[in-house]
Amino acid sequence: MDVDLRKLRYFVAVAERLHFGRAAEALHIAQPVLSRQIRALEGELRAQLFVRTRRGTELTPAGEQLLEDARPLLAAAEALRRRVGRAARGPRTFTVAFMPGLIVTPAVRALSARHPELTVEVLRTSWDDQIDVIRDGRADVGYVRLPVDRRGLRLRPLFAEPRVVVLPAGHPLAGKDAVDVADLAGECLLQNPAAVPEWPGDAPRTEPAVRTVEEKLEHVAAERGVVILPLSAATFYTRSDVAHVPVRDFPPNEVCLAWDADRRGRLIQEFVDLAADLQGEGP
Repeated sequence: MDVDLRKLRYFVAVAERLHFGRAAEALHIAQPVLSRQIRALEGELRAQLFVRTRRGTELTPAGEQLLEDARPLLAAAEALRRRVGRAARGPRTFTVAFMPGLIVTPAVRALSARHPELTVEVLRTSWDDQIDVIRDGRADVGYVRLPVDRRGLRLRPLFAEPRVVVLPAGHPLAGKDAVDVADLAGECLLQNPAAVPEWPGDAPRTEPAVRTVEEKLEHVAAERGVVILPLSAATFYTRSDVAHVPVRDFPPNEVCLAWDADRRGRLIQEFVDLAADLQGEGP
C-alpha cells in the first residue's frame, strides 16, 4: 500500500492537537473534509486511529504508533523536497545550524575557502528545533547541545562545558562562587524540563511560551524564575540585571555535530572534520 503523505500530515495535525476543529483551522481546510480524510486513512491502514471519550479525542495504540512513525517520515519527505529544490535553483548551498552561544565562524570560513563556488549559510536554532532543522533539510549539519533524540542521526562530539543557573541580579545566590542543585529547591524553572533532566522532580517548574535565550532572560530579570544555561550561552548574553552561577552537581553540557545518518555526502564529512580539527580534536 502506498502511503499518502497528505493524509499523514492531516493525521499528525489532529494527533498533536487532539481536536479536529483546531486541526482543520491550522490546515486551512473544512472540518468535514479533514474527518473524511482521516476515515479514509483508517480504512487504508485497517486500523482505528482516534477514539472519542468523555475527555475528548484520544489516540488509540495504533494512532500512537502511527504518530511516532509519521513524524520522521514527513520530515524526510520535506528534506527531500528542500534538497531537490536547492539543487534545481543552484548555485549549491550548504547550511550550518547552531545553538545560542556557539561560534561557528571559523569552520564556515574554512569550508568557504576550500569551495569558493559554494554558498555557506548559517541558521540559528533553539532547544525546540535544533534537530528538526536537520531532519527536514533546512540544515545540512548542526551544532547541537545534548540531550537530543539521536534516532536517524550521526553525531560527532566536539567539547563539553559547565552549566550555570541564571538568576535575577538581586537574588541571594547571585554572589556565590557556585551552588548545588539543592540550593535551588524553591526556585521555579522557566524552561522545557527535558533540557534539564537533573532538576528535582518535586521542585517548581513551568514552561512559559518562550523559545529564545533572550526571552528566557527577560523572564529571569522580571524575577519569575531561573534558567539553566551552558556557560558559553550565559556569557554571550551578558546583561546587568541577571547573574550566572556554576552548579556544582550538574554534569557538563555536551556539544556535538549532528547530521542525517542517511546522508553521506562528501561536503558533510569534510565540514565535520574541519570543525573537529578547529576545535582541537583530530578527525
